[in-house]
Amino acid sequence: MTESELYKELGILTKHRELWEENIPYVLPLLHSESVRIRAKALWLLGEMGLAFPSALKDGVSEVAPFLSCAEPLLRERAVNALGRIGRGDFTLIEPYWIDLFRFARDKEANVRLSFIWASENIATHTPDPYGPFMPVFAELLHDTDDKVRMEAPEIFRVLGKRRPEFVRPYIEQLRTISETDGNRVVRIHCLGAIRATASKPA
Repeated sequence: MTESELYKELGILTKHRELWEENIPYVLPLLHSESVRIRAKALWLLGEMGLAFPSALKDGVSEVAPFLSCAEPLLRERAVNALGRIGRGDFTLIEPYWIDLFRFARDKEANVRLSFIWASENIATHTPDPYGPFMPVFAELLHDTDDKVRMEAPEIFRVLGKRRPEFVRPYIEQLRTISETDGNRVVRIHCLGAIRATASKPA
């Protein structure tokens, strides 16, 4: 099978959630493909599979995690995202790697920093408590040089504002200032969303 044919096959599998659980043993070995494109697609699909069927991917997380140290930015990005999706399904599966994810808040590649925020939002949806001491990391990302990162950064404050508003309240004024001064309209809107989510919860 050529790379293009395999990529197309994975694309078809992506659309058939009912086949995911039984195909985890098929997708995992593709992490060793010579093709960066195939490895990246496999990482993305394993993340989705792990969200839907976390227990079925229990033994596969250790094969995803080494890509966190990959020199190829796309594979780092996909590994961070995959662990976030799996961690949303079952935090205990990715807990040994959780603290290591925070180094990606300062990754040189903007897309990797963006994936770190996405991963954190996913995990915090069901497991918010560990994020309390790490809020300054996300506060720094509110001022990232990349527009896409700044657009997404307020969303972790919105997610946590709904679940642990006490984590977000110390940053309300910072969010308010950004909502009034940032040159990017989406950043301003997302900051307001985070403020509203936090304000909706009683102190």
